[in-house]
Amino acid sequence: MTLKMSREELAAYIRGIFPQVGDDFIIENLSDSETAIRLVVGEKHLRPGGTVSGPSMFALADVAMYFAILARIGREALAVTTNCSIDFMRKPEANTDLIARAVIHKLGRALVVGDVLIYSQGMEKPVARASLTYSIPPLQKGAGTSPAQEEVLVDGD
Repeated sequence: MTLKMSREELAAYIRGIFPQVGDDFIIENLSDSETAIRLVVGEKHLRPGGTVSGPSMFALADVAMYFAILARIGREALAVTTNCSIDFMRKPEANTDLIARAVIHKLGRALVVGDVLIYSQGMEKPVARASLTYSIPPLQKGAGTSPAQEEVLVDGD
């Protein structure tokens, strides 16, 4: 899927609309096929037992998909999560950054479906897998089509 924003444009946009995630998440890679986001793991992300907490991994999966969607549809800040299912498969290392790799499988007029694999830096196998669905906000009556919806219409969806 064609990108509407570069890595730098997306990072600047996110800093403007969603500054509370700026210190925790870094855009590692942005390509037509995948979006990679790093969670800079700190004490606030850890749980008893010396591992990264489930809510922190959930946040990484959600943010990774949100960034992947925005990079492809453009400045649609109100795209929202409608469903997320996450499987925690391995214990991530404490105090080691996590890397999420988000892939969009379907970009439709109203819904986006994708998957995220989360890796503990230095581990070959993923520590978690998430499947997410996002809703793209409907157009205001009489507003025409958004750039994201125009692309979908051109692609024949």
